[in-house]
Amino acid sequence: MNTGFLIYAGIGSYLLGSIPTAVWYGKTFFDIDVREHGSGNAGATNTLRVLGKKAGITVLFFDFMKGLAAGSLLYLQKDLMPGNSEFRQYQLLIGMIAVLGHVFPIFAGFKGGKGIATLLGMVVAVSWPVSLLCAITFVLSVWISKHVSVGSMLGTILSPLFVRVIYGPNETFFLYFCCVIALLVVYTHRSNLARLRAGTESKFSFSKKPEIEK
Repeated sequence: MNTGFLIYAGIGSYLLGSIPTAVWYGKTFFDIDVREHGSGNAGATNTLRVLGKKAGITVLFFDFMKGLAAGSLLYLQKDLMPGNSEFRQYQLLIGMIAVLGHVFPIFAGFKGGKGIATLLGMVVAVSWPVSLLCAITFVLSVWISKHVSVGSMLGTILSPLFVRVIYGPNETFFLYFCCVIALLVVYTHRSNLARLRAGTESKFSFSKKPEIEK
């Protein structure tokens, strides 16, 4: 693998991830910083809660596309054959840089979101079957629990199982990667866990009025 390409891909991935969709959308159309409202998170869920459905769906789409684009950067190189295990390893590493960019965006004072939408976009680029199972788990969990945080955590916690079922015992890097991501996602949702235990975690609903109406 060309080292120069990896360096440029890593930088490009971080810059893609650093695009603070929620922050820029809120400031452009509502003249507010979503990080100063709701949960204080610069992600799609808090944007939905604070600014409404249109804003939340828009932020979700662009945050997802950041991860998908970053995870697809490796297709620009010519050294590895797409679809094999080594190719996926580099995809995961480069794509994860975009997720870190979303969490710590250089364009928004290094205070971003939790990276779930960007993470899902990256996994779609790496393995659509794994991402599909994660997405189904997320939707069912949110539908049953009414909590986006529960869906986010369960989707990532079960991702190592999905990798094992789809790729078997030989895809160890992908498996271990998902284990690490699951731990990180649970860690970043520690405040949500505290609110879930206390019964104060906000429930997800498309019908709820936004906190701020234009």
